[in-house]
Amino acid sequence: MPTTKLYNELLTYMKEITTLSTCASTLGWDQRTYMPFRAADHRADQLALLSRLIHQKLTSPVLGDLLHNLESSVDPTDSTSDFAVNLREWKRLYFRSQKLPVDFVEEFSKTTAQAEMQWMLARKENRFNLFKPWLEKIVTLVQQQASYYGYTDHPYDALLDEYEPAMTTKQLKAIFTPLTQELTNLMEKILGSNFQPNISILKRSCSIIAQKEFCELLSTFIGFDFSRGRLDISTHPFTTQLGPMDIRLTTRYQETDLADSIFSTLHETGHGIYEQGLPSLYFGTPMAEAVSLGIHESQSRLWENFVGRRLSSWKFFYPYFQKQFKNIFEDVSLEELYFAINYSHPSLIRTESDEVTYNLHIALRFELEEMMITGQLKIADLPEAWNAGMKKYLKITVPSDTLGCLQDMHWGGGALGYFPTYTLGNLFAAQFFHTAQQEISNLDQAFETGKFNVLKQWLNEKIHVHGKRYNSNTLCQLVTQKPLDRSFLINYLKEKYSLIYHL
Repeated sequence: MPTTKLYNELLTYMKEITTLSTCASTLGWDQRTYMPFRAADHRADQLALLSRLIHQKLTSPVLGDLLHNLESSVDPTDSTSDFAVNLREWKRLYFRSQKLPVDFVEEFSKTTAQAEMQWMLARKENRFNLFKPWLEKIVTLVQQQASYYGYTDHPYDALLDEYEPAMTTKQLKAIFTPLTQELTNLMEKILGSNFQPNISILKRSCSIIAQKEFCELLSTFIGFDFSRGRLDISTHPFTTQLGPMDIRLTTRYQETDLADSIFSTLHETGHGIYEQGLPSLYFGTPMAEAVSLGIHESQSRLWENFVGRRLSSWKFFYPYFQKQFKNIFEDVSLEELYFAINYSHPSLIRTESDEVTYNLHIALRFELEEMMITGQLKIADLPEAWNAGMKKYLKITVPSDTLGCLQDMHWGGGALGYFPTYTLGNLFAAQFFHTAQQEISNLDQAFETGKFNVLKQWLNEKIHVHGKRYNSNTLCQLVTQKPLDRSFLINYLKEKYSLIYHL
């Protein structure tokens, strides 16, 4: 790696941008957790200013000159060295940023900051019309954003590139069409089974304090370092990085829905473990950044489902569960609890859905997003289209917009193009976990004794340590020796749920 003065100047310059970005992330975290509602307008101004400053630095001729002057230093035979990776990713960021006018960036940031607060209110009060004008503004801005970025086949491609580089709408449809059919077939078989769990046990009243303590315990068990992070409450669970030693997780609690807090926490902890596993020494460079949202979601879904809903894991968790919720679940066996937490049935809420039906929720959102971006779906018609889609994919009736099109925070934040990465994450997770089982002996025995660190270390070494060295497809090939293949997820689900439901 070059040690020239020029490269050091570039490192310093880009780390300043990263520091500004973490300032914005801190304000965003506060907005979603503790900020008073009436502070929304000022917070929007703060975030808009930071966005302008970041964009100005990202598009400055100073950065362009540094990148251009260092380009000749790249060894053409070694595209995966730290230096080559950093330069490649910074060039991509520079040229992508150049396409967006600074006034647009500022307006986008301010609008989404205000829209998120209106979404929270609309969701709370079940009033879609409160959020409707803001979503209309956001969709218009996102359409402009796609136009600025440019695309060959579909405007949605330009949005996908923000979260999953090189993925296209056409490729997604090729994934979703057969996957949706296979999952629908499995769902129908499960619904027809005579064996069904007693899910009422998960609706028993548990204090928020007790839930919080148990969720923090689970996070610690699977490897989250609370000396470098914390867990708070938000309307919609999320994870954000405020610095190399400051990873913030959030979850939510309901007294009569213990599963929601447990699995939301495990999901976000998976994100947090990935962030903590990235090489902090390189913070401020692409070598300390996640490959893509699909890979990020693979880590959260892996810990939430492949570990968090696994019988061997609950053989370890169960005594702590009984101790934490003393006198509440004493009549519930481990087997009954395991069956209940793996209950598969169409549900209204994506984050509360099971492994079999989850991707059907994503298929609906992908379909709606594509239609909103192309103008085929007017925002005023979104609730009706959502409800029809839930009938189509999950065969259920939506009773309210709070439980329907207002349930997710993503659109309020302008993140159209994000949802498909959840399904990609499930596919990557299945393939990664299958490989881990082959390469780590007695993995289930390790889980039974609380040795989750063996999997965490494997993920650190196989995935986290590389930062952005490889794209998601290349990383998948390197780790599993195969390209991404939906059969790993389908086979896992069929095997697991055939046993549980006696199919």
